[in-house]
Amino acid sequence: MTIFPPGLLPEGLSDRLPPQAEASARLARRVLDTVATHGYERVMPPLAEFEETLTQRLKSMRAQDLLRVVDPVSQRTLAFRPDMTAQAGRIAATRLANAPRPLRLSYAGPVIRLRANQLRPERERLQVGAELIGSDSVAAAVEIVNVAIEALQAAGVTGITIDFTLPDLIDSLAAGPLPLAPDIIEAVRTELDAKDAGALTALGPDAAAYLPLIEATGPFHAAMDRLEAFNARIGGAIDSRIAGLRAIAKPIGWDITLTLDPTERHGFEYQNWFGFSIFAEGFIGEIGRGGSYAIARADGTDEPAMGFSLYPDPLIDAGFGGESPRRLFLPLGHDPVRAADLRREGWQTVAALSEGEDGAAQRCSHWLNGADPTAY
Repeated sequence: MTIFPPGLLPEGLSDRLPPQAEASARLARRVLDTVATHGYERVMPPLAEFEETLTQRLKSMRAQDLLRVVDPVSQRTLAFRPDMTAQAGRIAATRLANAPRPLRLSYAGPVIRLRANQLRPERERLQVGAELIGSDSVAAAVEIVNVAIEALQAAGVTGITIDFTLPDLIDSLAAGPLPLAPDIIEAVRTELDAKDAGALTALGPDAAAYLPLIEATGPFHAAMDRLEAFNARIGGAIDSRIAGLRAIAKPIGWDITLTLDPTERHGFEYQNWFGFSIFAEGFIGEIGRGGSYAIARADGTDEPAMGFSLYPDPLIDAGFGGESPRRLFLPLGHDPVRAADLRREGWQTVAALSEGEDGAAQRCSHWLNGADPTAY
């Protein structure tokens, strides 16, 4: 029989201890409070759902990517949520199907992935986000991007970079002005993701027509100039997308770095015409992403939506959301009325339960000396 060390957790799962657990809750609250000022109302879906319910709302969600168990009550397969966006979509399409549109929802909670990756080895992550359901217009994109930026800034994040993408651009071009044989579309996507001009050229002249999209990558304004030049060569086929990107970028503050990668698809499997990744200075990899997508209704129709999700664990690990609370040690025999007054003033109090307790060991910075807090 294998004997596991006491307290061992499954790979990719971990405890958050004081003070990081409090910092996590505080950061999530700052984001939720910020989006609430823009009319986003919170929903709290369950951690697990029936597998088929979870997968049917977003077209790219596959059962084999989910952590699944058999429910002993219903004898049906349950799946732990890997993303709360699909759950917000389910709520919008069912319980809030008759609510006025656009519908603004927000959420926060843990999500569990079947597998981790090298950049993020944790399988359980905190996800905080907002969804605007009923519209995927340019105006909706402007709101979502700017609310995401405002929420991060409220959490103390600086050095923000927003990277725009057009997730379904290749499909749109392949079906129109730049036809591709069905058997090479995925290869073209792969080489564009890798920015491998040589491999793209080797796929043939039809694939080589997509080479300018590799150059249309980088700082936003220069990349947009190159994308517009490409658009002119294909007869203005993506005029509306270019106008949309310009409109989304226009109100973003000068202190935010904007970049463009029009063919980036990693992590945008269910987004359609518009997507964006969020990065912060000093952090490896993205800390959030968002964009436009479609929610599948029970009647077979789709409802447009726009949203963003933040994955703030790296921010929490770096100290964001952390504060040094005023902790006050209450010795035996203290005045409980005075202690209550101090709690209302913002102190955290730790009461002694026996003689000889050390308030400093309880991470208290002060002790109640009669009626007054006194520093150690």
